[in-house]
Amino acid sequence: MVVGDFPIELDTLVVGAGPGGYVAAIRAAQTGQKVTVVEKGTVGGVCLNVGCIPSKALIQAGHRVEYAHGEDSMGIKAENVSVDFSKVQEWKASVVKKLTGGVEGLLKGNKVDIVSGEVYFVDKNTVKVMDDKNSQTYTFKNCIIATGSSPIELPSFKYSKRVLDSTGALNLQEVPKKLVVIGGGYVGTELGTAYANFGTEVTILEGMKDILGGFEKQMSALVKKNLKKKGATIVTEAMAKGVEESEDGVKVTYEANGKEETVEADYVLVTVGRRPNTSDIGLEQVGIEMSDRGLIQIDKQCRTSVDNIYAIGDIVAGPPLAHKASYEGKIAAEAIAGENAEIDYNAIPAVVFSDPELASVGYTEQEAKDAGYDVLASKFPFAANGRALSLNASDGFMKLITRKEDGLIIGGQIAGPNASDMVSEIGLAIEAGMTAEDLALTIHAHPTLGEITMEAAEVAMGSPIHIVK
Repeated sequence: MVVGDFPIELDTLVVGAGPGGYVAAIRAAQTGQKVTVVEKGTVGGVCLNVGCIPSKALIQAGHRVEYAHGEDSMGIKAENVSVDFSKVQEWKASVVKKLTGGVEGLLKGNKVDIVSGEVYFVDKNTVKVMDDKNSQTYTFKNCIIATGSSPIELPSFKYSKRVLDSTGALNLQEVPKKLVVIGGGYVGTELGTAYANFGTEVTILEGMKDILGGFEKQMSALVKKNLKKKGATIVTEAMAKGVEESEDGVKVTYEANGKEETVEADYVLVTVGRRPNTSDIGLEQVGIEMSDRGLIQIDKQCRTSVDNIYAIGDIVAGPPLAHKASYEGKIAAEAIAGENAEIDYNAIPAVVFSDPELASVGYTEQEAKDAGYDVLASKFPFAANGRALSLNASDGFMKLITRKEDGLIIGGQIAGPNASDMVSEIGLAIEAGMTAEDLALTIHAHPTLGEITMEAAEVAMGSPIHIVK
């Protein structure tokens, strides 16, 4: 006897349980919707399982190795520092396991059903969810697509045992002696820095004029200086051409300055961008409009060209950031609930966990000028901050971008330790419509890195205390 595939009816279906999807599902459930989230992999998506979280764990472990070697200028010396990389990987996996378990608990606690399988759209109100054995039909009033993105594979660098994507680089079972990184964006720079801290000889090949192209040159210059201190080689305007793979290593061929060069290593990591996961799920059948790059077109409420289907995260325009996806997930869920929610990307920060960390929010100085603003760019150096000096981490600066006419804060950039944490205060200032005076009048604890924000605001007002005007 064959049991029929009776449709399961839902208010809202969420496709993908990454940082966009699971947040959207929880917020939708909080507004009273009956919600099911479908995930073909593991709850938490790329970010939690093979991206943001494990990479930051590996970066932190690398810093511990760096600290363990001591610091001559502080009079601290250490010998015979060893790394059991299998234990590093075990610890990294434990961090991921705790968080994935936590996300599952949050979904269940909010009465969101979790279904494992792949989704295929039948029409604007129907999908089939398939796994290895079964197929189940779901009907829905509204749907939020949050399928994320995948690493771009270069034709001449097919992924293999020694040609790695970011997931492969995170899961190595030993610290490589030599590593070639193709692509000097945030992923390549972060992982390259992490392995350099473990003692790997790193070579970064970047096709553009500089690494970390989305950040100001003054910021990326600090990262390059520290990478070179760690023994890394950075080749810009380099075109990776091919790889010869052997049992115990790779030979990468690239072209730079009109010459063909080769570099040998244990592995090559390819980080040249990501592509949206929008193919083979039936979006064309539903009539959802997409760009030439496969990005789904949305309005200010994350609604697609099909009025009951929404899209968020890496599959829509904008930087592929986990916190952007989470933000959009809340907007979409609230829009479905009839709330007057709209996306506003002005205060979304971008962060690189490099050495030093880089962070930017709102306008850069050049972007503000290009947008027609008459602005003041006010810098304060970490070297003039007591806490930074006591951390022996005085390289870096904060720059505040303010509107000249009224001191309104419209942007900020930070290069220095804890930049990833410090940028949130500037983001809040932009979101709240605060001025430099508002920040300057906010009493900041001493001695902290947070004081740098107050000091930069005082520079903007023309009355700095700890640097000469």
